[in-house]
Amino acid sequence: MEHNNSPAFKMNRKRKSQEQDDGFSNTFYMDEVNEDLLERVLSRLPTSTFFRLTSVCKRWKSVASSPSFKLACSQIPSRDPWFFMVDPLLNRSIVFDSAERSWKKLNHPPLLQTKSNCNSMPVSASGGLICFRNSQGNFIVSNPVTGVCNEHPPLDPSLQNLTFHAIVMSSSPKYDQSSYRLVVVFGELPNLSFRVYNSCTACWEEETALRKNFEDDDSTESDSTDDNAVYFLSRAGNVVATNMQRSPSKQYSSVITSKKGEETVYFLSSSGSVVACNLTTKCFSEYPRLLPVFFEYSIDLVECGGRMLVVLLSEFFESTNLRVWCYDEEARSWQQIAAMPPAMSHEWYGKSVDINCVGAGNQILICLSSAEISSCVLCDLTANDWIELPKCFVDGESIKFLSAFSFEPRIEASV
Repeated sequence: MEHNNSPAFKMNRKRKSQEQDDGFSNTFYMDEVNEDLLERVLSRLPTSTFFRLTSVCKRWKSVASSPSFKLACSQIPSRDPWFFMVDPLLNRSIVFDSAERSWKKLNHPPLLQTKSNCNSMPVSASGGLICFRNSQGNFIVSNPVTGVCNEHPPLDPSLQNLTFHAIVMSSSPKYDQSSYRLVVVFGELPNLSFRVYNSCTACWEEETALRKNFEDDDSTESDSTDDNAVYFLSRAGNVVATNMQRSPSKQYSSVITSKKGEETVYFLSSSGSVVACNLTTKCFSEYPRLLPVFFEYSIDLVECGGRMLVVLLSEFFESTNLRVWCYDEEARSWQQIAAMPPAMSHEWYGKSVDINCVGAGNQILICLSSAEISSCVLCDLTANDWIELPKCFVDGESIKFLSAFSFEPRIEASV
């Protein structure tokens, strides 16, 4: 033990005294940080911390509501996605945070709680926004983090009775979270058209017709029509029609991609084939089927890393397979890029499972549901890693999710 008059103690005391005289201290006070630096530091925190900023102190509460803080947030190139989950009630906002791997319940936007909008169905998402469609057919765009909503001017009444095949959102480039485009594709194959809502002008653009591109069309059907369904007997002896009956939450199973300056909207026809609509060249084509029409399967489209992918759940030789496919434009054929481990997918055999999927970067969230069982699985395409998400409980009750929409949690995203 060293005594107070030892040389080591005196040297220690001298060093501390010198540090204090030189103005150095190990203590750091956030109050001494200027406003600009504080905003930049806080903007780099996970979005989930935004809800706690206002309760830390008056200064942080002021920062959370300042326009300059939102500007600092917009400078963050990307954020880990959240998945907005859809359950049968449609009156609550539950998300899965992919960064924290946890469930969160957000305040449901007030506009969506009104009598005319209480049953609004989410139909598309992009950037930090989610688009809903109410019972009157009108569109409402919302920032699920802040709860801010905006109802779009309605489409022409003559269009409301037409068949809608695709509803997709396209956000502006990074650092501009205030503008987006909403694209709707409608009509009866092969007579398709589309209209675009531009948030910058706050109005719908003129209707544009799509012509069929026979040169790039790889479908095996002689005519593009969904009027004639094929019926067959399943292995269980049930009559099955090739006309797909999708879950209402994903009836507009569609995605949009941008490549070499051309935007393409993909959707599933009622018979299960993939239709590609090039908005730039104003033409569409059909891709070849992944499986023959007499196979039982569930299928969905996702966008991952700028590519359109197909997720397919099928039963074959008394087993269930879930695979991810990508269409090779040059080879004009489908290529498998991922597959759920057989031990995991076999659990769904014989349960008439429907899948609804959504992509986010290199991840795909798959909602599997049937009368007997439901589950959510997150697939990492890069590592070919498949993880079943923990159950979500609200008031002690396990929630059965039908589908999901991915978005970046951004408080600065405006409508």
